[in-house]
Amino acid sequence: MAELNSLMQLDGALAAFEFDDKGELLSSEIADNDKIDETVLDLLCHVCVANTAIATMQARGWEKMTGMEGFYPVEGISLIGFEWTAIVNGKQGVILPNDKADLDAAYAALGA
Repeated sequence: MAELNSLMQLDGALAAFEFDDKGELLSSEIADNDKIDETVLDLLCHVCVANTAIATMQARGWEKMTGMEGFYPVEGISLIGFEWTAIVNGKQGVILPNDKADLDAAYAALGA
């Protein structure tokens, strides 16, 4: 599991966070900005858990219906917005501005 302060070293990192199985925010580090706060991160954590559950359902269903493999288990997801992207692996995530979002570096830092 990555340290949040190491995730904040990614180019342009706006926030790094950790959450539990139910989507409750456990800890966070937030860069100085006016758009992301703990309320936003709490909501984002719940969205991450919900989307991971949906992606898992789809991956398992796809494998069973098609016989193709390699989609399950889902380990990480990315949520891309208009201004920034949240990259999540396991129970940790980092938010990067879209113009600096290096998904490969983020997943590597998250231990994927």
